Amino acid sequence: MSQIAERVRQDIITAIKTDQLVLPTLPEVALKVREVADDPNSDIEKLAGVIGGDAALSARIIRVANSPLLRASRAIEDLKTALMRLGISYTCNIATGLAMEQMFQATSDLIDMRMREVWSRSSEVAGISHVLCRHYTKLRPDQATLAGLVHKIGVLPILTYAEDHPFLLNDSLTLDKVIDELHAPIGDLILRTWGFPEELAHIPSQHVDFQRKIPKADYADVVTVAMLQSYAGSNSPLAQIDCTQVTAFERLGLDPDIQISESEDLSADMEAAMSLLL
Repeated sequence: MSQIAERVRQDIITAIKTDQLVLPTLPEVALKVREVADDPNSDIEKLAGVIGGDAALSARIIRVANSPLLRASRAIEDLKTALMRLGISYTCNIATGLAMEQMFQATSDLIDMRMREVWSRSSEVAGISHVLCRHYTKLRPDQATLAGLVHKIGVLPILTYAEDHPFLLNDSLTLDKVIDELHAPIGDLILRTWGFPEELAHIPSQHVDFQRKIPKADYADVVTVAMLQSYAGSNSPLAQIDCTQVTAFERLGLDPDIQISESEDLSADMEAAMSLLL
């Protein structure tokens, strides 16, 4: 690692240890939704009251409820009926993910572009995660979708740091090296700070541990495979990973040579899952 990259790395690590690194906070509507979901006395009426105050989020939740993925026979036009179809837990995870999109914005054009690239990639990984989860596991697709959306959340404070240190904006290679090394542990820190459940709190670091040894498939496995699928055929170093050495494929019962985007059985679900996040 170059001297500049090492300096930036040390600056960020010091900021973490001294509680000076400004971690992103969940949008207010996402916090309120998660509070409702965590309250055993909450009901659909209370959840509708929270989401109903955000017209854009309400419209997107209704669209999710009408998704072909849910195989519903009757179209839904109002929020309360949509929430009844989805349930509180499913709505909580999807609403949290949808609300997070507003976090991936910056004042600098260059950083804003990078943040939008991260969100776009995260959305793709989330969509693939949803499909993989439905077809190859007994895990919850809504939880897998959220796992995909947060797998690179640790990039946000690094890009915020870069926005305050302009020399990094002119050295994209150094910035990329710092992101590659630090986004995973910072991501874990953010999700723990947000109070995410244990099964999601370590997704940023676990999904890049390709030789993980655990007894059965989990959400990190789903995100690992989804992430590698999203880079397949690209110029990214991740496209060069030998998937036969990635233990997540075996736990999911998947052929390492699988191409999700080319599978006729999965293509329709893949399109529908991606539309959830648009």
